[in-house]
Amino acid sequence: MEKLILHVLFILLPVHIYSVFLENRKAGQSPYILGIVNSLCAILTMSFSISAFSLYWDLRYIPLVISIFYYGPISGFIVFLTILIERMIIGGEGVWIAYICLIVAVLFPMYIRKKFNHSSRRNKIFLATISGILIAIGQLVITYTYLYFHYGQQLNGIKLFFIVLVYGVIQTFGILISTLLHEKILEKKLLQQEIIRAEKLNTMGEMAASIAHEIRNPLTVVKGFLQLMQKQEKNDNLQYLTLILSELARAELIINDYLNFAKPQYKKVEEIQLGDTLFHVVTLIESLALKNGVKLEFYGEKNPIILADRNHLIQAFINLIKNAIEATPNKGSVVVKIDEDNDYIYIKILDTGKGMSKEQLSKIGTLYYTTKDKGTGIGTTVSLKFIEEMKGKVTYQSTPNVGTEVTILFPRIKK
Repeated sequence: MEKLILHVLFILLPVHIYSVFLENRKAGQSPYILGIVNSLCAILTMSFSISAFSLYWDLRYIPLVISIFYYGPISGFIVFLTILIERMIIGGEGVWIAYICLIVAVLFPMYIRKKFNHSSRRNKIFLATISGILIAIGQLVITYTYLYFHYGQQLNGIKLFFIVLVYGVIQTFGILISTLLHEKILEKKLLQQEIIRAEKLNTMGEMAASIAHEIRNPLTVVKGFLQLMQKQEKNDNLQYLTLILSELARAELIINDYLNFAKPQYKKVEEIQLGDTLFHVVTLIESLALKNGVKLEFYGEKNPIILADRNHLIQAFINLIKNAIEATPNKGSVVVKIDEDNDYIYIKILDTGKGMSKEQLSKIGTLYYTTKDKGTGIGTTVSLKFIEEMKGKVTYQSTPNVGTEVTILFPRIKK
């Protein structure tokens, strides 16, 4: 019992170290440190193993599985190698059986690692539980086969099955607890990021509203007098007036974006047919795609209904599709499509543009941040805020020099 309590403390050690010392860094950014920490955990569990049937039973596979799932293949390989070497040092009759069990234990987590990383919290818990069960089944088959040939008819199969069953339950439970703790840490980090982001947005929103109102009135006056001068001007200065008016129009557009960002209140919430609305947006923006030499495709066979402000929704779609077109080189393509399941409606905007790095992706939605040569980033910030206010969510996936996929998610209307 004492050894079991020690094992539980050992497997919780990496989680606490990550939570306390590495909380501000992503798990994948510290694979060597976390690999060493989990290796230490594996060594400690193996140092207090329980001996039965000339084999050593411990929870060494828990830090291995968690390393693969949360800290990446490098961290997982470090733990794998450590267990391999430590078992060689311990020695004994069952070394080769331990090696076979180790290889079996690493196969399924490595196979589903990518799927695990892109899964919801519920699916992660399910996959972690399945991993623990499969490792236990693999060990039962391997150890029973080995011991049967070693002991023959003298093997107490019931006792072996009971040991593997108890061991498998404890191991699966340990993997499950570690997964839940990691998910809690990740959830806490996301919540902190959202709080910081919300505080920044609120501050910028107040500044934007006050500045925009102060600037808007004199701009309107200047624009009015310039339009009068343009009607009367008949010499070479006409081209300069046209240029000034176009720049004033751009300034007005930026100010309107600021005001929308500051107070994006709904004007009219109604049921909107998403397919028809997106078709309208694609039609409006098709000329920009042609001008840039970009192929714009729309797949809107489905026409689900959502609750939203039509004008704000159209503005958000225009901004996001426009971003995709402007990021795509000549002869590239942008695809807009709708999908749905029982709970959500998905709008995907896929482009074959220059893509974005992880650092750039992390800054999307930040005021003043843009990847364009000319732009303020306000349009994207406003669009994201509009969608969030309409109970939607926007996620980005991007690969440099390959393209970007924007997914807009809305909950289905419950009837």
